[in-house]
Amino acid sequence: MLTLLKSKLHRAIVTEANLNYEGSITVDPELLEAADILPYEQVDILDINNGQRFTTYTIEGKRGARGICINGAAARLVQKGDVVIICAYTQLEPKAAKKHKPKIILLGENNMVKS
Repeated sequence: MLTLLKSKLHRAIVTEANLNYEGSITVDPELLEAADILPYEQVDILDINNGQRFTTYTIEGKRGARGICINGAAARLVQKGDVVIICAYTQLEPKAAKKHKPKIILLGENNMVKS
């Protein structure tokens, strides 16, 4: 099995960092759906502003709010306003992997889907 990028939310803007929550990243369900990422799915977070990279899992936030909130200990690794990439992965057999195309969702101002 090969591990490949399944989908990503590219250039998401962190709207909140909540140190007192028990881990995870809270994401607007509309954004999760656009990227085909499920609640509780493992994701990597890549912070463009400071180079931090960490693994967590998603939870749903308020639909339509366009919120991206880093929770728990990871909240020390980001700041509100940081630009991040949220990556989800899949495992495929080598033959299927050669045909795989990840779903890339580019976000713009206020975490609105650009493409």
